[in-house]
Amino acid sequence: MTKSTTYQTIDVVTDTKKGVTTITFNRPSVRNALNEMMAAEIGDILRTLRDDTACRAIIFTGAGTRSFMSGADIAELKARNHTHAFMRITTSLYQAIEAFPRPTIAAIRGYALGGGCELAMACDVRIAATTAVLGQPEVSLGIIPGAGGCYRLPKLVGLGRAKELIFTGRLVQADEALSIGLVEYVVDEDQVVEKARTLADSIAANSPLAVHMAKVLLNGHTEMSTAVALALESTSQAVLYDDPEKHRRMADFLERRVSRRAARDKGDV
Repeated sequence: MTKSTTYQTIDVVTDTKKGVTTITFNRPSVRNALNEMMAAEIGDILRTLRDDTACRAIIFTGAGTRSFMSGADIAELKARNHTHAFMRITTSLYQAIEAFPRPTIAAIRGYALGGGCELAMACDVRIAATTAVLGQPEVSLGIIPGAGGCYRLPKLVGLGRAKELIFTGRLVQADEALSIGLVEYVVDEDQVVEKARTLADSIAANSPLAVHMAKVLLNGHTEMSTAVALALESTSQAVLYDDPEKHRRMADFLERRVSRRAARDKGDV
Protein backbone atom coordinates (compact mmCIF):
# COMPACT_ATOMS: atom_id res chain seq x y z
CA MET A 1 0.00 0.00 0.00
CA THR A 2 1.32 3.43 -0.91
CA LYS A 3 0.56 6.97 0.18
CA SER A 4 1.29 9.81 -2.27
CA THR A 5 1.51 13.56 -1.75
CA THR A 6 2.30 16.13 -4.44
CA TYR A 7 3.92 19.42 -3.46
CA GLN A 8 4.87 22.33 -5.69
CA THR A 9 8.44 21.14 -6.28
CA ILE A 10 8.56 17.55 -5.01
CA ASP A 11 6.51 14.36 -5.07
CA VAL A 12 6.47 12.09 -2.02
CA VAL A 13 5.45 8.43 -2.15
CA THR A 14 5.56 6.16 0.89
CA ASP A 15 5.34 2.39 0.87
CA THR A 16 3.41 2.18 4.14
CA LYS A 17 3.96 -1.56 4.52
CA LYS A 18 7.76 -1.39 4.27
CA GLY A 19 8.23 2.11 5.65
CA VAL A 20 10.20 3.41 2.67
CA THR A 21 9.58 6.96 1.42
CA THR A 22 10.67 8.20 -2.02
CA ILE A 23 11.15 11.95 -2.45
CA THR A 24 11.27 13.00 -6.10
CA PHE A 25 12.59 16.42 -7.11
CA ASN A 26 10.08 17.64 -9.69
CA ARG A 27 11.22 20.76 -11.53
CA PRO A 28 12.07 19.18 -14.89
CA SER A 29 11.98 22.50 -16.79
CA VAL A 30 15.13 23.57 -14.88
CA ARG A 31 16.61 20.07 -14.52
CA ASN A 32 15.25 19.75 -10.97
CA ALA A 33 17.33 22.69 -9.73
CA LEU A 34 17.07 23.38 -6.02
CA ASN A 35 15.31 26.64 -5.15
CA GLU A 36 14.25 27.97 -1.76
CA MET A 37 10.77 26.52 -2.07
CA MET A 38 12.12 23.03 -2.77
CA ALA A 39 14.53 23.30 0.16
CA ALA A 40 11.64 24.32 2.43
CA GLU A 41 9.41 21.48 1.21
CA ILE A 42 12.12 18.84 1.63
CA GLY A 43 12.86 20.21 5.10
CA ASP A 44 9.21 19.98 6.09
CA ILE A 45 9.02 16.36 4.91
CA LEU A 46 12.18 15.44 6.81
CA ARG A 47 10.83 16.93 10.02
CA THR A 48 7.60 14.99 9.61
CA LEU A 49 9.36 11.71 8.83
CA ARG A 50 11.86 12.16 11.64
CA ASP A 51 9.05 11.72 14.15
CA ASP A 52 7.40 8.89 12.22
CA THR A 53 8.51 5.62 13.78
CA ALA A 54 7.15 3.72 10.76
CA CYS A 55 9.75 5.38 8.49
CA ARG A 56 12.68 3.02 7.87
CA ALA A 57 14.49 4.62 4.90
CA ILE A 58 14.29 7.51 2.42
CA ILE A 59 15.13 7.49 -1.29
CA PHE A 60 15.90 10.75 -3.10
CA THR A 61 15.62 10.89 -6.88
CA GLY A 62 14.82 13.29 -9.70
CA ALA A 63 11.87 13.38 -12.06
CA GLY A 64 12.80 12.09 -15.51
CA THR A 65 16.21 10.83 -16.56
CA ARG A 66 17.96 14.09 -17.49
CA SER A 67 18.80 15.20 -13.97
CA PHE A 68 18.89 14.02 -10.40
CA MET A 69 19.39 17.65 -9.39
CA SER A 70 21.35 20.06 -11.56
CA GLY A 71 22.34 22.18 -8.59
CA ALA A 72 21.02 25.37 -7.07
CA ASP A 73 18.67 27.54 -9.12
CA ILE A 74 21.12 29.97 -10.78
CA ALA A 75 18.50 32.71 -11.01
CA GLU A 76 18.16 32.67 -7.23
CA LEU A 77 21.87 32.11 -6.67
CA LYS A 78 22.87 35.19 -8.67
CA ALA A 79 20.68 37.40 -6.49
CA ARG A 80 22.14 36.17 -3.21
CA ASN A 81 24.58 38.15 -1.10
CA HIS A 82 26.65 37.45 2.00
CA THR A 83 23.54 37.50 4.21
CA HIS A 84 22.10 34.49 2.38
CA ALA A 85 25.37 32.56 2.84
CA PHE A 86 25.27 33.04 6.60
CA MET A 87 21.62 31.90 6.69
CA ARG A 88 22.95 28.45 5.64
CA ILE A 89 19.62 27.36 4.16
CA THR A 90 21.01 24.63 1.93
CA THR A 91 23.77 23.69 4.37
CA SER A 92 21.22 23.13 7.13
CA LEU A 93 19.01 21.05 4.82
CA TYR A 94 21.88 18.78 3.81
CA GLN A 95 22.99 18.43 7.42
CA ALA A 96 19.43 17.35 8.25
CA ILE A 97 19.68 14.68 5.54
CA GLU A 98 23.04 13.45 6.82
CA ALA A 99 21.80 13.38 10.43
CA PHE A 100 18.40 11.89 9.61
CA PRO A 101 17.94 8.94 12.01
CA ARG A 102 17.18 6.44 9.25
CA PRO A 103 19.30 5.65 6.17
CA THR A 104 19.00 7.79 3.06
CA ILE A 105 19.72 6.70 -0.51
CA ALA A 106 20.40 8.88 -3.57
CA ALA A 107 19.12 7.31 -6.81
CA ILE A 108 20.96 9.33 -9.45
CA ARG A 109 19.93 9.55 -13.09
CA GLY A 110 21.41 12.24 -15.32
CA TYR A 111 23.17 15.22 -13.81
CA ALA A 112 24.01 15.60 -10.11
CA LEU A 113 25.95 18.85 -10.14
CA GLY A 114 26.83 21.44 -7.54
CA GLY A 115 24.14 21.34 -4.89
CA GLY A 116 22.79 18.15 -6.46
CA CYS A 117 26.09 16.38 -5.93
CA GLU A 118 26.28 17.82 -2.43
CA LEU A 119 22.82 16.48 -1.60
CA ALA A 120 23.82 13.05 -2.90
CA MET A 121 26.96 13.15 -0.74
CA ALA A 122 24.82 13.95 2.32
CA CYS A 123 22.97 10.67 1.75
CA ASP A 124 24.25 7.41 3.18
CA VAL A 125 24.41 5.48 -0.10
CA ARG A 126 24.56 6.62 -3.72
CA ILE A 127 23.32 4.61 -6.71
CA ALA A 128 24.09 6.02 -10.14
CA ALA A 129 22.90 5.22 -13.64
CA THR A 130 25.56 4.37 -16.19
CA THR A 131 24.68 7.69 -17.85
CA ALA A 132 24.96 9.77 -14.66
CA VAL A 133 27.32 12.73 -14.44
CA LEU A 134 28.47 14.17 -11.11
CA GLY A 135 30.62 17.11 -10.13
CA GLN A 136 31.22 20.37 -8.31
CA PRO A 137 31.57 23.05 -11.00
CA GLU A 138 30.94 26.00 -8.64
CA VAL A 139 34.33 27.69 -9.19
CA SER A 140 33.38 28.29 -12.82
CA LEU A 141 30.56 30.48 -11.49
CA GLY A 142 32.74 32.35 -9.01
CA ILE A 143 31.69 30.47 -5.87
CA ILE A 144 32.66 27.29 -4.00
CA PRO A 145 30.77 24.11 -3.07
CA GLY A 146 29.41 25.83 0.02
CA ALA A 147 26.75 23.37 1.19
CA GLY A 148 29.10 20.71 2.50
CA GLY A 149 30.99 19.88 -0.69
CA CYS A 150 34.39 20.97 0.59
CA TYR A 151 33.78 18.88 3.71
CA ARG A 152 32.07 15.72 2.44
CA LEU A 153 33.86 15.19 -0.88
CA PRO A 154 37.31 14.60 0.73
CA LYS A 155 35.74 12.10 3.12
CA LEU A 156 34.45 10.08 0.16
CA VAL A 157 37.22 10.34 -2.43
CA GLY A 158 40.28 11.54 -0.49
CA LEU A 159 41.73 15.03 -0.11
CA GLY A 160 43.88 15.08 -3.24
CA ARG A 161 41.11 13.92 -5.57
CA ALA A 162 38.62 16.29 -3.95
CA LYS A 163 40.98 19.21 -4.51
CA GLU A 164 41.44 18.28 -8.16
CA LEU A 165 37.69 18.00 -8.76
CA ILE A 166 36.79 21.21 -6.92
CA PHE A 167 39.69 23.34 -8.24
CA THR A 168 38.98 22.36 -11.86
CA GLY A 169 35.21 21.95 -11.66
CA ARG A 170 35.68 18.78 -13.70
CA LEU A 171 32.65 16.53 -14.12
CA VAL A 172 32.95 12.77 -13.74
CA GLN A 173 31.07 9.98 -15.45
CA ALA A 174 29.44 7.18 -13.48
CA ASP A 175 32.25 4.66 -13.96
CA GLU A 176 34.87 7.06 -12.60
CA ALA A 177 32.54 8.08 -9.76
CA LEU A 178 32.38 4.41 -8.77
CA SER A 179 36.13 3.89 -9.01
CA ILE A 180 36.95 6.87 -6.76
CA GLY A 181 34.26 6.09 -4.18
CA LEU A 182 31.84 8.90 -4.99
CA VAL A 183 29.04 6.36 -5.56
CA GLU A 184 28.54 2.82 -4.27
CA TYR A 185 26.67 1.29 -7.23
CA VAL A 186 26.36 1.86 -10.97
CA VAL A 187 23.45 0.19 -12.75
CA ASP A 188 21.50 0.62 -15.97
CA GLU A 189 19.39 3.75 -16.10
CA ASP A 190 16.08 1.89 -15.90
CA GLN A 191 17.28 -0.02 -12.81
CA VAL A 192 18.41 2.89 -10.63
CA VAL A 193 15.22 3.45 -8.65
CA GLU A 194 14.50 -0.27 -8.44
CA LYS A 195 18.00 -0.90 -7.06
CA ALA A 196 17.42 1.85 -4.50
CA ARG A 197 14.11 0.30 -3.48
CA THR A 198 15.65 -3.15 -3.13
CA LEU A 199 18.42 -1.72 -0.96
CA ALA A 200 15.91 0.28 1.11
CA ASP A 201 13.76 -2.82 1.59
CA SER A 202 16.74 -4.80 2.86
CA ILE A 203 17.54 -2.01 5.31
CA ALA A 204 13.90 -1.73 6.42
CA ALA A 205 13.86 -5.44 7.28
CA ASN A 206 16.43 -4.89 10.05
CA SER A 207 16.10 -3.52 13.57
CA PRO A 208 15.42 0.23 13.21
CA LEU A 209 17.14 1.05 16.51
CA ALA A 210 20.24 -0.94 15.59
CA VAL A 211 20.44 0.70 12.16
CA HIS A 212 19.95 4.14 13.73
CA MET A 213 22.72 3.63 16.26
CA ALA A 214 25.06 2.24 13.61
CA LYS A 215 24.42 5.31 11.45
CA VAL A 216 25.21 7.69 14.33
CA LEU A 217 28.49 5.90 15.02
CA LEU A 218 29.49 5.72 11.37
CA ASN A 219 28.67 9.37 10.74
CA GLY A 220 30.88 10.44 13.62
CA HIS A 221 33.78 8.08 13.09
CA THR A 222 36.21 10.65 11.68
CA GLU A 223 35.50 13.16 14.44
CA MET A 224 36.05 10.78 17.36
CA SER A 225 39.14 9.35 18.97
CA THR A 226 39.44 5.58 19.08
CA ALA A 227 38.68 5.55 22.81
CA VAL A 228 35.52 7.64 22.39
CA ALA A 229 34.34 5.63 19.38
CA LEU A 230 34.74 2.32 21.18
CA ALA A 231 33.06 3.67 24.31
CA LEU A 232 30.08 4.82 22.24
CA GLU A 233 29.93 1.43 20.51
CA SER A 234 29.79 -0.30 23.89
CA THR A 235 27.11 2.09 25.14
CA SER A 236 25.02 1.58 22.00
CA GLN A 237 25.41 -2.17 22.30
CA ALA A 238 24.30 -2.04 25.93
CA VAL A 239 21.09 -0.31 24.91
CA LEU A 240 20.50 -2.80 22.10
CA TYR A 241 21.17 -5.82 24.31
CA ASP A 242 18.14 -4.82 26.40
CA ASP A 243 15.93 -3.89 23.45
CA PRO A 244 12.85 -6.18 23.19
CA GLU A 245 13.31 -6.33 19.43
CA LYS A 246 16.79 -7.81 19.88
CA HIS A 247 15.32 -10.61 22.01
CA ARG A 248 12.53 -11.25 19.50
CA ARG A 249 14.86 -11.33 16.50
CA MET A 250 17.36 -13.64 18.19
CA ALA A 251 14.60 -15.94 19.45
CA ASP A 252 13.23 -16.16 15.90
CA PHE A 253 16.72 -16.93 14.56
CA LEU A 254 17.25 -19.73 17.08
CA GLU A 255 13.81 -21.16 16.41
CA ARG A 256 14.46 -21.22 12.65
CA ARG A 257 17.82 -22.94 13.26
CA VAL A 258 16.17 -25.63 15.37
CA SER A 259 13.50 -26.13 12.71
CA ARG A 260 16.12 -26.44 9.95
CA ARG A 261 18.12 -28.92 12.02
CA ALA A 262 15.01 -31.02 12.71
CA ALA A 263 14.16 -30.96 9.01
CA ARG A 264 17.68 -32.16 8.11
CA ASP A 265 17.51 -34.95 10.70
CA LYS A 266 14.23 -36.12 9.17
CA GLY A 267 15.73 -36.00 5.69
CA ASP A 268 13.32 -33.30 4.49
CA VAL A 269 16.18 -31.01 3.41
